[in-house]
Amino acid sequence: MKPFSREVSHDGRIYPITGFVDPHFAAVAEAFAANFAAGEEVGAAVAVTVEGRPVVDLWGGYTNATFDHPWQEDTIVNMMSVAKGVAALCIHMLADRHLLDVAAPVATYWPEFAAAGKEALPLRFVLDHRAGLPYLTGKLPRGSAYEAHAIADALARQAPVAPPGTDPQYHVMTQGYILGEIVRRVSGKTLGSFLREEIAVPLGLDYAIGLSETDQLRCANFLLASDNRLLAAIRAPDTPESIFWAQLSATEDFNSHAWRSAEIPSANGHGNPRAIARLYGALACGGEVDGVRLIGDDALARMTAEQHHLPERLVGRHYHQALGVVLNSPPVSYMGPNPLSFGHQGAGGAHGFADPGVKLGFSYAPNQFKSNPAIPTRHRLIDATFAALG
Repeated sequence: MKPFSREVSHDGRIYPITGFVDPHFAAVAEAFAANFAAGEEVGAAVAVTVEGRPVVDLWGGYTNATFDHPWQEDTIVNMMSVAKGVAALCIHMLADRHLLDVAAPVATYWPEFAAAGKEALPLRFVLDHRAGLPYLTGKLPRGSAYEAHAIADALARQAPVAPPGTDPQYHVMTQGYILGEIVRRVSGKTLGSFLREEIAVPLGLDYAIGLSETDQLRCANFLLASDNRLLAAIRAPDTPESIFWAQLSATEDFNSHAWRSAEIPSANGHGNPRAIARLYGALACGGEVDGVRLIGDDALARMTAEQHHLPERLVGRHYHQALGVVLNSPPVSYMGPNPLSFGHQGAGGAHGFADPGVKLGFSYAPNQFKSNPAIPTRHRLIDATFAALG
């Protein structure tokens, strides 16, 4: 790769863009710069690997709404539900080691989960959002979301709100708490610790679920407009939408110390696209990169096998759903031309995916929440990436 540096302007404000790009992927750098020039970014980063080798690693703009702190090479940001794919990988790695079976009941590993008629509910229904536990029906105090054991205990006691295995209901927050508790009981580690020790450190990834005090200092602010629908849902009292978020702080803006330091495996993975592109690049190469094997062929095939393509009842989006990751599902989870590409998008724009056909890993992360679920800024980068491949 060659160094890339440019300044673009929009409405009189200068946006610095820096990084590295293989000359064959120069169009990705141009598309990235054009997003800033059009005024569609505050700060963002994008990374691409091909056959395990980085070909794009770019960052630009600012980490805050006052435009006075430029995005740095080591800046990290909340990538929201990108974390769901990472959390699922932790589960499938344990299955690859024959420490659990995704077809077995959750209660096999978590006996208390058998309460309220859930004794036969299989782990695979948690992974594909058909467990019938998309939100908590019982009241918990505000702030309970930062205490994983409190949510896990409540979910163990709760009866499904729909028959398991029927229509999917996107488990926005709850999926991660369930997977986290299973990882803890099977491995003896929290999901954040498992991720760090078994994935991030071996691969050199700058991505974590549960940030240290030091890492919080280099975290970009996640920017929600005051009229943002997601922010309104979080701060609403007892409305249908707020049921997803009722256990957060009433003033949560996704930049609090509590949010960043907690382990919320469905939603608060913080990192940069360099890390997620490398991770999915390894999966695109069959689960191994640079001599580090994360997962075997059988487990990877199981993880990426489509489970359903059914209308989703709560969020209303339609995915080709696999076991913890989604397959290429444009426009919301667009991953280029290959229908077998897989990964996970995050609310607001972040994305990470693997295209095993061309052994490609891709990731993009902005800090300004994008309300359009199609994320045009992201689509331009993906299209430029595949155009460069020819």
